[in-house]
Amino acid sequence: MALPAREAAAEETGRLTTHVLDTANGKPAGGMTIDFYKMEGDTYRLVSSMQTNKDGRTEKPLLVGDAVTVGRYQIVFHVAAYFSGLGTKLSEPPFLDTVPVQFSIFDAKAHYHVPLLTTPWSYSTYRGS
Repeated sequence: MALPAREAAAEETGRLTTHVLDTANGKPAGGMTIDFYKMEGDTYRLVSSMQTNKDGRTEKPLLVGDAVTVGRYQIVFHVAAYFSGLGTKLSEPPFLDTVPVQFSIFDAKAHYHVPLLTTPWSYSTYRGS
């Protein structure tokens, strides 16, 4: 069965998305600051900073369409500030302050989803769909 033209076009457009789950409290991590970087030469250049919405997602993809290019990227999740904002008692300094996730895009037409599952003391990530 063929996809409608609009869905087929979306399938051929690269995207990069993320979301954050607060596994300590069993909910999306709304209000977490995220910094998004692209590697240029030997250093990461800040592309954008944003906060997650109530669903723990960004309001729009980090990259979409022609902005998706093969290369190395990094998302920095501000974990300690998020948990501190909830009133969670953290060590000083916090065990996890920021969590940098470095990854590569190797197919500019694909959808890359980089979620973070986190507590103040642990995290995991994976390539989602």
